[in-house]
Amino acid sequence: MKKRAIIVANGDPPKLSDLHFFQSVGFEYIIAADGGVNSLFRLKITPNIIIGDFDSADQTVLHYYNGKSEVIHLERQDDTDVEKALKYAISEGIEEVVLTGATGDRLDHTFCNLGIALKFYDMIKVFITHQKSLLEVREGSVNYTTLPGETISLYGFDGETHITTEGFKYPLKKETLQFGVRESTSNVATGNKVNIEIEGGKIFVIRELRAIEKNGYFSES
Repeated sequence: MKKRAIIVANGDPPKLSDLHFFQSVGFEYIIAADGGVNSLFRLKITPNIIIGDFDSADQTVLHYYNGKSEVIHLERQDDTDVEKALKYAISEGIEEVVLTGATGDRLDHTFCNLGIALKFYDMIKVFITHQKSLLEVREGSVNYTTLPGETISLYGFDGETHITTEGFKYPLKKETLQFGVRESTSNVATGNKVNIEIEGGKIFVIRELRAIEKNGYFSES
């Protein structure tokens, strides 16, 4: 069984129900990335690890978790707090993480955290959640179990990556989705299965979190 974890960052806090869902499907280990510990405190959840330089973590909250969680203080400024948490997860043999709180009122932070899913792709699988959506990086052949009418969006990065799809309302055939040129936003699954063939690179796939919860978590290959 894959080792899985949830990382909570200092952006928009996750819903308690979403955290419980991810815990129910094997993401039981919880890592607070600096100020993400504030959100966990409000949700009455005790993380296994609190890591960061602690410039955004409430000191009262840190004191509360002293002795309850392992606290790792890293002053290193070459990495963001999310990167510190991801590198820790990798060192512990964790293979998949759900990153929550990665988006918020700072567009630069949000953009950076989306890029982290690409940056760490070869080291750890990163899923990013934001409210109703779940984002992941994919390449090669991808199969999803879907609900009819489920919204799925695809975003490429360059003109060298070609995408072919089956089971979508608006199919693609060896087409590029170059960032800033074209995208496949709010495409729709027509049945209970879709296939995406990705050649020559990687893309972002964004799915409906509620649909994933309903149809069985990550019924994919």
